[in-house]
Amino acid sequence: MLSRAFAVTRCLPLAAVFAAAPVSALEFPMPPPGEDIVGEVRVIQAKYEDTFADLGVVNDLGYLEMVAANPGVDAWLPGVGTEIILPTRYILPPGPREGIVINLAEYRLYYYPKDRNVVHTYPLGIGREGWSSPVANAHITAKTPNPGWTPPQSIRDEHAADGDPLPAYVPPGPNNPLGPYKMGLSVPGYLIHGSNKKFGIGMRVSHGCFRMLNHNVLKLASLVSVGTPVRIINEPYKFGRSGGKVYLEAHAPLDETGEASVVDKHTAVINALLKNDEFANVRLDWEMLREVVAAEDGLPVEIAQPDQAMVAVEPAI
Repeated sequence: MLSRAFAVTRCLPLAAVFAAAPVSALEFPMPPPGEDIVGEVRVIQAKYEDTFADLGVVNDLGYLEMVAANPGVDAWLPGVGTEIILPTRYILPPGPREGIVINLAEYRLYYYPKDRNVVHTYPLGIGREGWSSPVANAHITAKTPNPGWTPPQSIRDEHAADGDPLPAYVPPGPNNPLGPYKMGLSVPGYLIHGSNKKFGIGMRVSHGCFRMLNHNVLKLASLVSVGTPVRIINEPYKFGRSGGKVYLEAHAPLDETGEASVVDKHTAVINALLKNDEFANVRLDWEMLREVVAAEDGLPVEIAQPDQAMVAVEPAI
């Protein structure tokens, strides 16, 4: 049996070919019918001044997904010449590929334009504990460039209690937490917007809204229109096919009551499998699957070969 570390490393020499050219926006051709994976894992060598936060801005990656893909590497001082994995390969979220899909568990937004056979994807900051972002079906209700901000009383009270009082109104500009653009959602009180802080994208930092890097929110705003559907899901385990092989991408589950147990995680994996009849008759490599779930590094990893298809699923993990 190949170790999981070797299974992941197998894709890196090919991905390293892409390392010379930085990614300014994550736009990928849609995979062919029956396929679910886009992008390639990339590898770069860190420079002296690099941090994960800075590399995330340049490569449209969130802070926590950089940390998860690079265990053991110092996020603030990787070190000159250190190989950094850029996790720019994704299993597309389950469900219809239309409009905007936000997967809370991976801190990431996907946008499927109607008129082009591509998918755009961007990292997000989402609601922190106690202010969780909702799971819902919604749509964009308004688009506002250079927004002002009227903080809700609950947020003003919270800041006041921390000794950091907020004004009743924050005008547009560099000090505005909404950044250069906001898009209203049909879920009352929630927005997709930019930020006046680059740190926090790809983390649980907001009061429930969805924060984007400013160049990302401007790009997304130029692509979408009022009425665009927004489907918000929370799927830490995504299964998908590519080249006849079955892959699993695992993220740390979001939990308001503490870290999920191993049993809870394995139950969630089974539930994710049961949602998709396509994988009902595939024999999976359960040992590899357990390692992927334990690692929670967000990298799609092969867990079944083509010749294992149409064989009964193992009873338990």
